[in-house]
Amino acid sequence: MSDVVLSGVVKRYGRVTALAGADVSVPSGQLTAVLGPSGCGKTTLLRCLAGFERIDGGEIRIDGDRVAGGGRHVPTHRRNIAVVPQEGALFPHLSVADNVGYGLDRAARRSDRVEQVLALVGLAGYGARMPHQLSGGQQQRVAVARALAPRPSVVLLDEPFSALDAGLRAGLRQDVREALRADGATGVLVTHDQGEALSVADKVVVLRDGRVVQAAAPTTVYREPVDPWVAGFVGDAVLLPAVVEQGAARTALGVVPVAGPVTDGPVTVLVRPEQVRFTAGPGAVTATVLRHDFHGHDALVGLRLADGTRITARILDGAAPLSPGGEVSVQVDGAARAFPRDTAVGLPASTVVELAA
Repeated sequence: MSDVVLSGVVKRYGRVTALAGADVSVPSGQLTAVLGPSGCGKTTLLRCLAGFERIDGGEIRIDGDRVAGGGRHVPTHRRNIAVVPQEGALFPHLSVADNVGYGLDRAARRSDRVEQVLALVGLAGYGARMPHQLSGGQQQRVAVARALAPRPSVVLLDEPFSALDAGLRAGLRQDVREALRADGATGVLVTHDQGEALSVADKVVVLRDGRVVQAAAPTTVYREPVDPWVAGFVGDAVLLPAVVEQGAARTALGVVPVAGPVTDGPVTVLVRPEQVRFTAGPGAVTATVLRHDFHGHDALVGLRLADGTRITARILDGAAPLSPGGEVSVQVDGAARAFPRDTAVGLPASTVVELAA
């Protein structure tokens, strides 16, 4: 196992700066997910770490040894790093066992290493099969086994589940996570899938415009985002203008307690849709149902408050569907997170964000 540290890494492609001083720390033996929108520098970071690209500034260290930066560039084959691409990229003319054993020395081939890693990824007994006899998910498992076989210091996963359907992807990523843990591998997963990053990673690094904006445990990134952009990118978010007075925020959703110390005055508060509860208790406000979007395990309910503010609530499967046009009473359960009012800019377009005018 090896820890990986990228310090102030800069990478330019002509006039385009893909990485603008990225700082990333990957703890030994853990899986770190690098998360961000398209064009933020995720793949460039992975390519620099793998040695496919020379960096223009900063340095990269693996287990304390500098492999890039300061005039040094250790080639890919000497970094003891394995890469799992988006699609397995298996050799079609080789069996599963030969694909996994490709690159191993004779002693390793004679050992049980190939069978061992196939068992780790749930493919024990599949060694004699050919790639065309496998499903897409099975081919990705073989790719992971091939990466683990030579016992690399670091395994890099470049959106390895993106080509699979949703049901298969969820199960496979958990199996791959367990395989990495069982083999004691240090992993870096590059993804644009927020759910994937939050569910499998020990640590999440959020990139924006080539810079790291937050790096923490998944629960911290979700519950304590550093700014409204991160709040919206890592999950559905309701962002409301508010005024804080003595630890509580006055919002269109009523008076909401604020987590942590915050200065009195105008702010933007974050409320997650699951915090919006349907209740007629004290402090509840009236809202009009705009839509009810069923997602199987839960549903998102669009609401309009009395002042015209639009918000989103999440309810679990089993709750009675709410008809558009009906009136309900809602209030916030728990504390909200507050941000200075001027940070509510540059929000990701894909998020569920409701900012009152």
